[in-house]
Amino acid sequence: MAEMSDAQVAAVLDRAVAGINPVLDTLAERDPLGLKKHTFDDDPHEDSRLQHALHLLAEGLNLTDWPGTKGWSSRSMNSRADWWISRIGTVNTVAVAYPGLFGGWTRRLPLASVLGFANQAMVLVAVAREYGVTARAHQVQLLASVLCGRDVGHPRTDGTADKVLPTEGTSRKRTLVGTVWETAMTLRSLSNEFERRPQPVLPLRALAYIPIVGAPVMYVGEWFALSRAARLGRAWIADHPEAVRAS
Repeated sequence: MAEMSDAQVAAVLDRAVAGINPVLDTLAERDPLGLKKHTFDDDPHEDSRLQHALHLLAEGLNLTDWPGTKGWSSRSMNSRADWWISRIGTVNTVAVAYPGLFGGWTRRLPLASVLGFANQAMVLVAVAREYGVTARAHQVQLLASVLCGRDVGHPRTDGTADKVLPTEGTSRKRTLVGTVWETAMTLRSLSNEFERRPQPVLPLRALAYIPIVGAPVMYVGEWFALSRAARLGRAWIADHPEAVRAS
């Protein structure tokens, strides 16, 4: 496959980011049962079974420090970024590691590579948002730098990506892992870029070829690779203060 230009890479990443942001908005903002609001209420509502049950559920949610809860409000900016890595990244990495259950032959398929790429892209966008990098063009620049080793300048985001990946009414129906899959399908054309992302260390990549143990080994390897991608993303943000939108 011919080498893609920076503009072509940026266009594909732009479509991916256009699909990632609405899902992150849903995770952060939706509160259909009002549980997030309940976390700010210390009254156990013993006089109402319904309200008391909601209060207990809210306390459980608050323990996870989910965005929008009282626990979340007490977290620092760095801690909130860490939350996305440890909570969302952990769930997604399970999906990335699953093909390794069948042994090394799955590593010959692009599936593991594209899912790993998509997982890192989703977490990087989530982390970037916590630091105020909310403009899609800057998010694309960040992904291109960390995952592809490219400086794509300031790509145009003229809205065409939103037409390719409609967000109205669809993001609510996607699961977290489903979003990783959809993002991976959007990123398939970047196959030449997959090996440029932060990778599991070589010993773990080799062990991933062993049947049965391949999945847990791949999980550990992808987790460390995701952590490295997050560190590189934070370094990029620190080096590009112009990308941070003042709150």
